[in-house]
Amino acid sequence: MVYQAYMNINGIMTRMTDGGRVVIPADYRKVLGINVGDELVIFLEGDEIRVIPRNIALQRAQQLVRRYSASRCLSDELIQERREEAKHE
Repeated sequence: MVYQAYMNINGIMTRMTDGGRVVIPADYRKVLGINVGDELVIFLEGDEIRVIPRNIALQRAQQLVRRYSASRCLSDELIQERREEAKHE
């Protein structure tokens, strides 16, 4: 596998290799704390592909849930809903 990348005005250009592999440049991996074997989350947003370390995606999801559940406990509400549903079965 040949890794070819070069810097341009908008970022780093690279090529896709066999099997759909794309190399994430070492500088980017270092900034994001990505190591060999780490899990990544890939999103398709419009005409862009976004690659995010799993731990960062998890933190963002937790922040989003906290924003909507700061004054209540969602797990308690879910348990109560399930109990009500079970009564009607």
